[in-house]
Amino acid sequence: MARALKIPMLRGIAGVALVGATFYAMLQAIAFGLKFLPEPIGSRAALFGEAAGVTLLLTLWSAAFGLLIGVLVGLAKLARSPLIRLPAVFYVWVLRGTPLLVQVLFVYLALPEVLKAAFVPIGWLSKDWSGLPDFWSGVLALSLNVGAYNAEIVRGAVLSIPNGQSEAARSLGLGSTQTMLEIILPQSLRVALPPLVNNLVSLLKDSSQVSVIGVLELLLQTQRVSSETFLPLPILSTTAGIYLTMTTVMTVFTNALERRFQATGRR
Repeated sequence: MARALKIPMLRGIAGVALVGATFYAMLQAIAFGLKFLPEPIGSRAALFGEAAGVTLLLTLWSAAFGLLIGVLVGLAKLARSPLIRLPAVFYVWVLRGTPLLVQVLFVYLALPEVLKAAFVPIGWLSKDWSGLPDFWSGVLALSLNVGAYNAEIVRGAVLSIPNGQSEAARSLGLGSTQTMLEIILPQSLRVALPPLVNNLVSLLKDSSQVSVIGVLELLLQTQRVSSETFLPLPILSTTAGIYLTMTTVMTVFTNALERRFQATGRR
């Protein structure tokens, strides 16, 4: 049993390490390639490389938290108890029905005041607390937004699994929680993976919205260089090329992951 669990764990760690190394190599390649472009790009290659790295970190952190939120909220929407189901329904309704830009500004400007009003009187926060750092405010806003969309994907994927799967699990003596974790969710993941991949690529592009709160990601760096040089055409073209490179590499990896899940499901 220990050996059976250890091998998949090692493979998972190796896979994560490979993905991380690939994205790091991609960022280095982008910064190196930009050095050979004419002005105003060549001398600012390092700035674009660093900004692309911030964009990628925003995407990966938000995707991880957003997936966790999506699974929890998606399952909560399927709960029988209205005390669990209705807050999840309300969360998805609000987050999907309001612009991402408004959500980013709310998390950065308004949420700290709400939390201080709630937690300062009971001593959980200091009166001098000014909110999360810019980067983590952006991660929180993006995570909450993509989590609402992921929740609908997870809910639909769970509902797509035939009821016979649950009935068979119960006939074998499995409880509801065990059935969901070991039978339903693994099958649902294969169904949900393609739309979750689309959300991930969209998240990479949507991360540009956090530039309004001062996170120095790719778009804000582009705006600064453009304002400095008054040459928007080459700068915006370079930024578009960087985004296209990152989305292409991310799509290649996610497509490979999708094929692996499909092959596993056919065994």
